Amino acid sequence: MSTIDLNRLQQFGSLEFIAKQVVEGFITGLHKSPFHGFSVEFAEHRLYNAGESIKQIDWKLYGRTDKLFVKRYEEETNLRCHIIIDNSSSMYFPLKDKPSIDDPNKITFSIYAAAAIIQLLKKQRDAFGLSVFSDDIEINTRASSTTVHTKYIYTELEKMLHPISVSTHKKTFATRALHQIADLIHKRSLVIIFSDMFDSHGDPKKLFSALQHLRHNKHEVVLFHVTDKQKEIDFAYDNRPYRFIDMESGDELKVNPHEVRKEYVAAVKAFKKDLELKCGDYRIDFIEADINQGFEQILLPYLLKREKMH
Repeated sequence: MSTIDLNRLQQFGSLEFIAKQVVEGFITGLHKSPFHGFSVEFAEHRLYNAGESIKQIDWKLYGRTDKLFVKRYEEETNLRCHIIIDNSSSMYFPLKDKPSIDDPNKITFSIYAAAAIIQLLKKQRDAFGLSVFSDDIEINTRASSTTVHTKYIYTELEKMLHPISVSTHKKTFATRALHQIADLIHKRSLVIIFSDMFDSHGDPKKLFSALQHLRHNKHEVVLFHVTDKQKEIDFAYDNRPYRFIDMESGDELKVNPHEVRKEYVAAVKAFKKDLELKCGDYRIDFIEADINQGFEQILLPYLLKREKMH
């Protein structure tokens, strides 16, 4: 059995162990958990009854009316979180023999970030579920916080850590999958998506409508737009001929990157900008997640930001 290097959180231990260690570091930097109570939503006021807790009294309203009112909420249960991971072939870019926490591809980055979030939720006894999709839904679980459920999810995530062959062509049908997942999440939840949003079916309007579907169902939605910024956004390749292979279709193209870089960069940045604007319109949190920064450097600032908001 492999020993775990406590100083270097590498792939020698279980994903659950690594996530637990990372989360301890996150929580050290937080005054309170940034996730607690996200699903609690204000509904109305009611008159205060003598003898009950004064914790929910609206003191500002008391200052205006000279009457004691208590805030009522639609839900007073702990948070339900649903994590959605894109497992199409493009998420295994760049292809690596041994992707790791320190040298990830997009799927490895997403898995470690998701595992850390699950560990946070587990510490708070909040419920969490997992959906995984490519051209169809591969995994869809209910939300739970039991030990058995947690171990099952970590086992499924660990299966996805293993590199795939370049000949494995799993296309993305994010539009259909997100619509289906939206219909399967019956209770209001915090929905966190990890995806490069490269839909093989290539209709951005339909893709955006799938995101809107999640918001229409009153879920709070966070999109981690996972990319290798250097290669996929900036197209930073040397000035020499390359053979590019589409990981989802297997199509090949021989080209000198400098000949197409200007047009490619303009198209990709236009799509990303449109995606970001649509997320703004739908009140979806859009997080640029460059795998080269490491998932801790993406996740921790976001959690700190959320803590200030709530």
